Amino acid sequence: MAFQAEETHANTAVKPFWQQYRLFHASFAQFCYTGAQVAIAGYFINYVSETRAGTSDPTAARFLAGAQGAFAIGRFAGVGIMKFVRPRWVFLVYLTGCIIFIAPSITQRGNTGMSMLYVTLFFESICFPTIVALGMRGLGKYSKRGSGFIVGAVCGGAVVPPLLGVAADAQGSTAKAMIVPMCFFVAAWTYSLAVNFLPAYRIPADKFGETKIGIENVGRDEESGSQSPPGDKGALEHAETPEIRETGKA
Repeated sequence: MAFQAEETHANTAVKPFWQQYRLFHASFAQFCYTGAQVAIAGYFINYVSETRAGTSDPTAARFLAGAQGAFAIGRFAGVGIMKFVRPRWVFLVYLTGCIIFIAPSITQRGNTGMSMLYVTLFFESICFPTIVALGMRGLGKYSKRGSGFIVGAVCGGAVVPPLLGVAADAQGSTAKAMIVPMCFFVAAWTYSLAVNFLPAYRIPADKFGETKIGIENVGRDEESGSQSPPGDKGALEHAETPEIRETGKA
């Protein structure tokens, strides 16, 4: 992994772990995003039964199933788009969509408000795995520990839903309490802006997608396509042990 990071020129950090601010920003974004996602899903039934007249909890649960279907569609659509567009741009658009469409659900009621939550779940779909992937770019020797920080940040899902519940009780309305996950979406949005517009974030994110590491071009001149002399293939080819050489002679 260290060799791969060096070859990609992806700003592999030589700084101490506590100075990996990009990692900690990604972990913060994961905490906020996951908390908002879980809060919306957890209170979706309450929202629909309160704002849509005559809707029972079992019916609202079926609407939730439909919203999860929108989430799945968004995931497949996002993966397809990422074949042609940089993931960081798709991430920015999707997380921006979460903010744009959760906002009307605070004031709208009935089918309109519920539809806004459907679209919000659609745009939530690719955010979690994309934060993980982008946050780990360029960490080098800190990749294992860094992935633990980002994945551990899902504990936001245990923090934000109770806050939404407290707000719903205080306001007497689950709809008005949707401002809580919206605020956490905005906090996570700061990372999507940084990874797209700050070079210190953007360059490591892009370099890993632009490089080619493997055995495909080993020992070949990239410009001419000709075979390089044996001495240029690196120490790996000549790292045979005496036992291997003796076996080869036999």
